[in-house]
Amino acid sequence: MIQRCNEIMATTLAVTSLLLGVLLPSPVAAFLCIKEVNNGIAVLVTLNQCKLTCGPFGVLWPQPQTAKLGADVVEFLPTNVFLTPLITDEVLPLLLEAFDIFKGNLEKHHPHYSSGSAPWSSHWSPSSAIHGVEVKVQVQGVETFLTLHTNESYELHIHTDGDKTTATIIAPNFFGARHALETLTQLVEYHENRGTLMIVRTASVYDVPAFKYRGLLLDTSRNFFSVAAIERTLDTMAANKLNTFHWHITDSHSFPLYLESLPNMAFYGAYTPSQIYHPHDVRHLVQYARVRGIRIVPELDAPAHVGNGWQWGETHGLGKLAVCVNKEPWESYCVEPPCGQLNLANPNMYTVMAKIYKELAQVFSPVDLFHFGGDEVNLNCWNTTEEITSWMTANNNSLDADAYYDQWGVFLNKAQKLFTESNNAVEVAGIVTASSLTVADRVEQYVNKSQFIIQMRVIRTTDPIIGELLRKNYRLIISNYDAWYLDCGVGDWLGEGNNWCSPYNSWQTVYDHSPHDIATRQTGSSRSDQIVGGEAAMWSEQVDESGLDAKRLWTNPRTNWQPAETRFIHHRQRLVKRGVQAERIQPEWCYQNEGACRRQQPLLPVLEKCLP
Repeated sequence: MIQRCNEIMATTLAVTSLLLGVLLPSPVAAFLCIKEVNNGIAVLVTLNQCKLTCGPFGVLWPQPQTAKLGADVVEFLPTNVFLTPLITDEVLPLLLEAFDIFKGNLEKHHPHYSSGSAPWSSHWSPSSAIHGVEVKVQVQGVETFLTLHTNESYELHIHTDGDKTTATIIAPNFFGARHALETLTQLVEYHENRGTLMIVRTASVYDVPAFKYRGLLLDTSRNFFSVAAIERTLDTMAANKLNTFHWHITDSHSFPLYLESLPNMAFYGAYTPSQIYHPHDVRHLVQYARVRGIRIVPELDAPAHVGNGWQWGETHGLGKLAVCVNKEPWESYCVEPPCGQLNLANPNMYTVMAKIYKELAQVFSPVDLFHFGGDEVNLNCWNTTEEITSWMTANNNSLDADAYYDQWGVFLNKAQKLFTESNNAVEVAGIVTASSLTVADRVEQYVNKSQFIIQMRVIRTTDPIIGELLRKNYRLIISNYDAWYLDCGVGDWLGEGNNWCSPYNSWQTVYDHSPHDIATRQTGSSRSDQIVGGEAAMWSEQVDESGLDAKRLWTNPRTNWQPAETRFIHHRQRLVKRGVQAERIQPEWCYQNEGACRRQQPLLPVLEKCLP
């Protein structure tokens, strides 16, 4: 008797895998694990083994370029895993740290893992107790910092001979090797009946990301996030092979970063004395991210989105550094309260900016990319500030919009030069947010395409500006709010109804959002050399660290979300084992009965069983 979509049959339950063809928009074979009662007629395997070995990609996430996985597994204990490094001395410290993380993640596969000492079952066989897993890492390059030019590819080969399994990793640099370790982790699972770990007996994987920039933005100004919360975010990014943590540290709401040369910024700008990032916190997070294959890109949003933290200028003889700070009615001077913009008429503002840039360049060193912000400037704020209008008139400027765009453009280019000077004269690629300064008829006048990458934020997927900028040969980072804003779909914190970017962007919407497809629809070409990558955004008006832990950019898959569903749901389970409070996708029943919770679709005939 076959038990499909039903209860667990005590110790007699086992799981097999069926290869099903599912009718999708683009026909793709789906591999599903389905429950059956172990009646002794067929050779069945456990749920975890089925998931590891069923289909060409098992439960690997994101999907690699190519993979060939064996149908069998071998048992082992995590105490029998060891590293053989074939690398340069420069890379060895990073690799040793990454390997410790790898081994820690293996232990977390155990359902009763606690405080680094998993209570391994006494039911393992003598063979699993002595079975060794050697991880051999071959890296020739000496690169220890991630850049837009880093080759993150890798090869992973697993071979088992007797009581030893060898996993060989070949990569051009540490970052490719780190990704391979993550993939290797995903080829290991807990054996439910034996209390051991199991690894696929044989495997061959080749992988390389489709995009150089695979980012997540976290806003720590609206609400403060502890260092521990940011660490969890970086852990989760590493598990998904994202490589860029865009840190929106400050805004008009708060300035939680302590600067040794400008302590007043945090004194006036932090919510409380305990909600401050000190230089040692930042340096720690930069290293924490690096060993996980992630760069941190700091953002000092300007000239808008500044306010609290900048009020001290007048009392220290520097004049008003920012204007419209906390000004009411806020609707007239900014997009959300509290308001604030830099005072373009005050040269001391640039002196302060230079000091901020210098410390940012030091604590985030080496800086590969820097985000200059640049969104949502309110011209009415400047045009209703007497100091600025008098300064404009004295310098023979009119007070119309074009005159203010000119001064905004002057500010942007001054900021870029200031950061370069503060970064020991090393020019890095700057990122600016799409705005009224980057529209098609202004962008070439103000934004140097060789110096800046434009991030398409607060832009719809269908907005023609994307195609217009691509045709002008600008480099873009895609962050369309109607697909990749993670805070959409909740109540409006400024009034009634839902927030401005509703509805909620489901994981299916996120997955199906292809930057290359957007470019192709608008320009007739994927523009792969201009689409640097993409970034999901977690703005924090309505999120704090209690709700923070909630592929597209690695694989850029050519199918929709449906073939990836079972792997995605398993990946969520994997993250939870690692301590990430990832949001539930489906009931546990659906996890154990793959494909049964999808809206009904016609199925092709069963072709074969995935049996060992």
